Amino acid sequence: MSEILEITMVLCFGASWPLNLWKNYWSRSAEGKSLSFLLLIFAGYVAGIAAKLMSQSYMAEFDRKWYVLCFYCLNLLMVGTNVVIHLRNMRLDKLRGEEGK
Repeated sequence: MSEILEITMVLCFGASWPLNLWKNYWSRSAEGKSLSFLLLIFAGYVAGIAAKLMSQSYMAEFDRKWYVLCFYCLNLLMVGTNVVIHLRNMRLDKLRGEEGK
C-alpha cells in the first residue's frame, strides 16, 4: 500500500510540473514566483532519488520497480527546467526594469 501511495504522490507532482512549466515559460516574468521554493523542491527530489538508490530493499527489486525511479527523475528534470526558466524570467524582468529608466 505504501508503494501505491508513493507512486500516487509522484504522479500528482508529475502532472502539476508541466503545467507550471508552461505557465512560467509564457509569462516571461519571475514576479510572484520563488527561486528558493523551486530549489527546495529540486533538493527534495535529489534526496528521494538518493534514498531509492541507497535502499537495499528497493534495489533488490529494481528489475520490477525501476519505473518509480524514472518518475522521480522525470519530475527532477521538470523542476530543473523550471529553475532555468525562472532564471531566464528574472533576467527578462531585470532587462525590462533597465529599459524603463
